[in-house]
Amino acid sequence: MGLAVINGNSLEKTFEKNLSDDLSQVKRNLYIDYGEFRAHLPDVDIVIYKPETSKIIAVLSIKVTLRERIAQTGYWKMKLLQAKATNHIKVYFVTPDEDGTLTSKKPTKKGRAIVEVDTDGSYVLSETNIEESKKVKMFDKFFADLKKIIGL
Repeated sequence: MGLAVINGNSLEKTFEKNLSDDLSQVKRNLYIDYGEFRAHLPDVDIVIYKPETSKIIAVLSIKVTLRERIAQTGYWKMKLLQAKATNHIKVYFVTPDEDGTLTSKKPTKKGRAIVEVDTDGSYVLSETNIEESKKVKMFDKFFADLKKIIGL
């Protein structure tokens, strides 16, 4: 698809002077400005970007269970929306959903509500059937959705 990925943790821990020019730009393209409290990177596991422009397409947060992590993912989406430089970045949550939080639409559990409202979506890696929606899907649909985002 002409995209590249980098581990968000390694991007955060590596000093910009030690990064290639394109990865240094990727890092700058992901910063969230906290004013007098400096700029910080969101807590994400994978960053997907266009290598020729360093434009970030999406970030993924990956966790076995949802618990507090899904609320953090929703928080980062809201922070990225606040700046023109980052408001285009898609924020997805990827999980095997071992606790079954995303399994059904109704009755809606808190984690499912957060995914449906405060993120760009979630992809579930599980053999258990889930009740899919526009934002909660099985992982096999991820790459087709990513192609749509980049216009392929």
